[in-house]
Amino acid sequence: MNEIGLNGLFSIFVTLGCVALSWVLLQEVRFDRIFHNSHSPRARMLHLLIAIIMGHMAAGFVLDYWQWSGSVKWLFRSG
Repeated sequence: MNEIGLNGLFSIFVTLGCVALSWVLLQEVRFDRIFHNSHSPRARMLHLLIAIIMGHMAAGFVLDYWQWSGSVKWLFRSG
């Protein structure tokens, strides 16, 4: 039961870290070419939503890879 809780906590931190990384990386995107006012609340909301979507996708990849790499050990066990 404790392992399930730790896996959930690990997933939360990985997802939040990937969203934060996406937010930082999106700072380099020139939103002023898309919006007239790139600092408006609507532009910031779009920026946040894009960061959440990208972070969620990246975290999904990282967590899947973590699970797959942990499952490979069962391939080489004699049994």
